[in-house]
Amino acid sequence: MPTLSAQEFTLYLTRHAEKQKDTENPSLTRCGLARAQQLAELLALANIEAVYSTAYNRTLETATPSANKHGLAIKYYSPKALDNLAIDLLNAKQNALIVGHSNTTPALASFLTGEELEKIDESQFRLLFQIRINGESRSITLLQQPLTCPQQ
Repeated sequence: MPTLSAQEFTLYLTRHAEKQKDTENPSLTRCGLARAQQLAELLALANIEAVYSTAYNRTLETATPSANKHGLAIKYYSPKALDNLAIDLLNAKQNALIVGHSNTTPALASFLTGEELEKIDESQFRLLFQIRINGESRSITLLQQPLTCPQQ
């Protein structure tokens, strides 16, 4: 089995799961809670060493099952300082899950890879960006969670 170099790690970026409507700081819907649990199961073998979230209910509730599965505390970040977060993630060299928003998730992926990515559509909750980093080499793969939910 090949060994990973100290410079090789993977970042997983996702938008929060489905949220309640018409509240200022909404929680997740029943489907959103199921998606957050599914995300934790999908990343169960990914050797996640850190979980990051903004301080909003919807992102924290999306990140919590994964943090719990890996026995980690959630680290907070500001969605207004994505460039600093990107630097911190690259310096940490850890496999990590970062939960953000429809505009911040692709923006952070762009900071990390140098590729220009479009904002996520407001109706899209299934995307998972997998960014593999090995020294200066960076690759991005766009994955999709299998769970589908009826429109709410």
